[in-house]
Amino acid sequence: MATLAQESYAPKKWNLSGLQGISDQTLTVHFGLYEGYVKNTNLLNEQIQAKIKAGPSGADPGFAELTRRLGFEYNGMVLHEYYFDNMTASGNGAPSSGKLHDALAGSFGDFDTWKKDFAAVGGMRGVGWAIAYLDPKTSRISNHWITLHEDGNIAGYKPILVMDVWEHAFLLDYKPAERSKYIEAFFANVDWKVAESRL
Repeated sequence: MATLAQESYAPKKWNLSGLQGISDQTLTVHFGLYEGYVKNTNLLNEQIQAKIKAGPSGADPGFAELTRRLGFEYNGMVLHEYYFDNMTASGNGAPSSGKLHDALAGSFGDFDTWKKDFAAVGGMRGVGWAIAYLDPKTSRISNHWITLHEDGNIAGYKPILVMDVWEHAFLLDYKPAERSKYIEAFFANVDWKVAESRL
């Protein structure tokens, strides 16, 4: 019997110390949470591989729960990587021209309208993510609310800018009702060059 390939992930590291409005303490806690998603993704993959070797069955509640849970943990890992990757302590300022600016303006009429819409999506009640996605068929960008990492992700769309708006992303720095202040801090720390490179 052939053995199944086993993918193992290692947590990435970021040097984001000194962000504007997002404390190093928040980052330390947040990095630890991200590492938990990596650990659980690896663990679930191992457990699912064991079930596959034993003969998987959709009627097996253990197999079903492991498989369903993988989407939550895996997307928790990947979305955090997009989030941390698109931030920098040496903020390079919102684009006033270029490929990303033109794509956002072309999709929303102008950059400021896109930014207000993205902030409004991030400011919605609940836990989740605000993500600016590129539709590969139309090359238009649209902003989406993603709940619990896996609910709301658009199949085939490419994340361009990812903002974590779960409370763990800002609760040590802002009160729950001050999410808008966190969103302002997020924009101050966006690495627009990284976002543009995702187009």
